[in-house]
Amino acid sequence: MSVAATERTEAVAHLKFARMGPRKLRRVADAIRGKSVREALVLLKFAGVFAAAPIAKLLSSAVANAENNHNMSSDGLFVTRITVDGGPGGGFTKRLDPRAQGRAAFKRKRLSHVTIAVGPQPPKHQPKRRPGASIALKTRTQRQLQAASTKPAASRRKKAPAAAAAGATE
Repeated sequence: MSVAATERTEAVAHLKFARMGPRKLRRVADAIRGKSVREALVLLKFAGVFAAAPIAKLLSSAVANAENNHNMSSDGLFVTRITVDGGPGGGFTKRLDPRAQGRAAFKRKRLSHVTIAVGPQPPKHQPKRRPGASIALKTRTQRQLQAASTKPAASRRKKAPAAAAAGATE
């Protein structure tokens, strides 16, 4: 085999048994899929979502793998692939939750596995825009500005005709 045939096109990093539900992590993963590494790290740093921290750490690990193990430059890397899978079948820790009349129920604290791959070329197909993939944090002032800029809703009360109102005052 030649050296060119064994050269890797992407570097991979894995996070196993993350103590967070897959749905929470998928929301963050969908937001950074297909973006450049620099843009993804900035997005994760300023995201107001708890699940952004482990994914940012994992992305930094994948970039370090690309630089040290595969001799790639970290400047032009893209997030080519990111998957979030559920942990093992019974792989959630169970916590008791007290219920009525002395009963108890289990809370299932789920686990996740995350795999991220970075490469020098952007992915061939741009990811679909999915609802709920936004991880932007709105501040109080942004919400106030948005509320002030929208036109107030029209009154739902039926207005009396002007002629009938004039006749009623006589």
